[in-house]
Amino acid sequence: MKEKILEVLQNAFPGTEFEVYEFHGDLRLKFPAELVVPVADILKNDPELAFDLLEDVTGIDWATRKNRFSVVYHVFSIKNSFRLRFTVDVDDETLHVDTVTGIWLSANWYERETYDMYGIKFTNHPDLRRMYMPEEYEYHPLRKDYPLMGIPGDLSLPKK
Repeated sequence: MKEKILEVLQNAFPGTEFEVYEFHGDLRLKFPAELVVPVADILKNDPELAFDLLEDVTGIDWATRKNRFSVVYHVFSIKNSFRLRFTVDVDDETLHVDTVTGIWLSANWYERETYDMYGIKFTNHPDLRRMYMPEEYEYHPLRKDYPLMGIPGDLSLPKK
């Protein structure tokens, strides 16, 4: 399956380098963030690949790397019974990546969660707002610079 995925993507995006990582049978691809929507479209709609299920979208805060944040997508092909992870690095200045809600509707929830917890914005998302924290809350709790025990007094508890 790995060879088929790479063949389809390299034919669709000649000259683009797809970094390939394998660990214990799991396959992960890494490619430039500006290709996330066209690659997702091919992964889902190519009849041989058929990655029709988006299982999760999440972020990683690498803290000390040049590109501090990555977005990780977990997709599954029911037809091929094959799971794939692909990642894109997010620009530290803008913290934006295009939404894949037009490809997989389930991305709506996952991208909102990633925005709320990491502060990564998904361009053209239909309803990008916080899920767990109040809209006016200025912090993102899963970032490495957020204190483990929270910030005392930063969030008032509701009144009884």
